[in-house]
Amino acid sequence: MQTVETLNEGLKRAYTLTITAGEIDGRVDAEVKRVAPQIRMPGFRPGKVPANLVRKMHGEAIAQEALNTSIQEGIQKLIADKQLRPAMQPSVELTEGYAPGKDAEVKVELEVLPQVPAPKIDGLKLERLVVPVADERVDEQVAQLASGQKKWEEAEGRAADTGDMVVMDFVGKVDGTPFDGGTGEDMSVEIGTGRLIPGFEDQLVGVKAGDEKQIEVTFPEDYGVDTLSGKPATFDLTIKSVKTAGETVIDDEFAKSLGLEGLDQLKGLLRGQLENETGQLTRTHMKRKLLDQLAEGHDFEVPPSMVEAEFAQIWQQLEHEAGHEADPEAAMKELESERDDYRKIAERRVRLGLLLSEIGQANGVEVSQAEMQRLIAQAAQQYRPEDRERFVQYIQQEPMAAAQLRAPLYEDKVVDFLFDKADVTDREVTREELEAAIEAEDGQVPHVHGPDCDHDHDHKPAKKKAAAKKAKADDVTETPAEAEAPKKKAAAKKAAEAPAEEAPAAEEAPKKKAAPKKKAEAAEGDAPAEADAPKKKAPAKKKAAE
Repeated sequence: MQTVETLNEGLKRAYTLTITAGEIDGRVDAEVKRVAPQIRMPGFRPGKVPANLVRKMHGEAIAQEALNTSIQEGIQKLIADKQLRPAMQPSVELTEGYAPGKDAEVKVELEVLPQVPAPKIDGLKLERLVVPVADERVDEQVAQLASGQKKWEEAEGRAADTGDMVVMDFVGKVDGTPFDGGTGEDMSVEIGTGRLIPGFEDQLVGVKAGDEKQIEVTFPEDYGVDTLSGKPATFDLTIKSVKTAGETVIDDEFAKSLGLEGLDQLKGLLRGQLENETGQLTRTHMKRKLLDQLAEGHDFEVPPSMVEAEFAQIWQQLEHEAGHEADPEAAMKELESERDDYRKIAERRVRLGLLLSEIGQANGVEVSQAEMQRLIAQAAQQYRPEDRERFVQYIQQEPMAAAQLRAPLYEDKVVDFLFDKADVTDREVTREELEAAIEAEDGQVPHVHGPDCDHDHDHKPAKKKAAAKKAKADDVTETPAEAEAPKKKAAAKKAAEAPAEEAPAAEEAPKKKAAPKKKAEAAEGDAPAEADAPKKKAPAKKKAAE
């Protein structure tokens, strides 16, 4: 095989590989000899079919396989001999005019990973905003929990008031005709929660057990069912009972009713949850500041193909979100005006990913086998039980899929390493102050430092929502699919909840969760192909009336 370099410009490389006809024919001959004993043909004993007949019957397929194998091995040898580190899968093209019996000329184009300069990790200074959990905050959580554990008692002979629960049957009608999903029995509604469409709960005040009442409401314009949106409707109600909430005493017995030993244990658990919540916010703020320092201190060329792939994923998610806005056309127009900003964000994310990978490799940061097994087990839970083994096998057989799964944990471990290296000072703040600090960062367009920088570092966008999306997209730890991901509404509501503010939405077929995108370990190899992983089990659809 002959190799000629045709391009060496920046991170781009191009080569022409010439695979001789003799090399290909040699592979064909070897393959014919290998498969000939397995061929069965009438008139010949097993294993005695002549090689020339085998070649006549299967020669074209064998020759094609021999060519493909020669090309793959040639590319692997090229990468090894030239000590290349491909950023993405190389582009491979067989030149026109090739025919069996001739030399094969193959064009190979690729981008290589840059030589990342020695990371500057000495002198990092970070401020950790710490939120002490006050006893009062814990008490609030206990009280909130108790409010959700109300013991309802029959309100004998008393009319319903705000805060009471009404149990009723109902029949909903539009233009005097019952509509689908508008009939239910024994629906329990706590007056004042705002769970039902506007005006519904207010008209329950004053009803008593045994009453029959008709109420009039208007479905909101943005109601989830087109045939009901904005329409006036009536509901014929039959009141089964009115219940009042008994007083919940917060004591050891209350904690024991929740399966705990006592009130102290309950408070301890709630305090731990609050500390974990604020701890995550603290880490988010601290990590953003760390990444900002790394971005400011390092500027090197990154492979355009990696930036384009990163941008494509960010843009796909943003287009999805824009399509669900009240005015999709206006949302897309605004988005288009910010395309360059998001492309810079994609470039910054790629650069930070390569930088974190370099820091981790240089300092022996690793994901242990035990940690990897836990990641695989957790990811497998996303799939149906019968598909989990297939998923595990897929991860074990596909190094790139395993790298994608490992990447977020690897990155977190690199960040923790840098936290330990940094000079960290603590400052106590309230939760509100911490959230305000994060929000202030969200309010700024993430700045990408570079030689062509021509805008102010503190430039702010016209809309805070767009800025928050950019700040999240800029976080190297969040894949575009995660950033600002819209929450999926409940698949369907029970018929008894038909008057609720949102209509039963048609349930979409669940999609397989995207594998964690490779970022911190981007330097380890090529981009993975799409995974043919098993699909998650679809949740059972609820009927319109239960």
